[in-house]
Amino acid sequence: MIKMTAIYKIPKDLISFDKHYFDVHVPLAKQLPGLIKYEINDGQIVSTTGHNEVYRIANLYFKSMQEMMDAFQSEIGKQCAADRKILASDEEVQIYLYKTKEI
Repeated sequence: MIKMTAIYKIPKDLISFDKHYFDVHVPLAKQLPGLIKYEINDGQIVSTTGHNEVYRIANLYFKSMQEMMDAFQSEIGKQCAADRKILASDEEVQIYLYKTKEI
């Protein structure tokens, strides 16, 4: 399975961020072809290493890296990527793509 993790820093305007995130960004992302699951943190994020600037963590799951890349090359994927830049700049979010395995 392939997982995309997006870690958003605390935004300057929490209300505007949440409104855009839940009213625009999430509905777009949930239309990504091949998306298996979309999950976010529920409530406060506690860091045991002192990172206190994190507001939202989102995980998106796909069957394979190719399926995820195809999803983001689709029209809805391009819209989603463009919208993420409206939601948060590259300095305000970290995004990781990786294969997972159970151990």
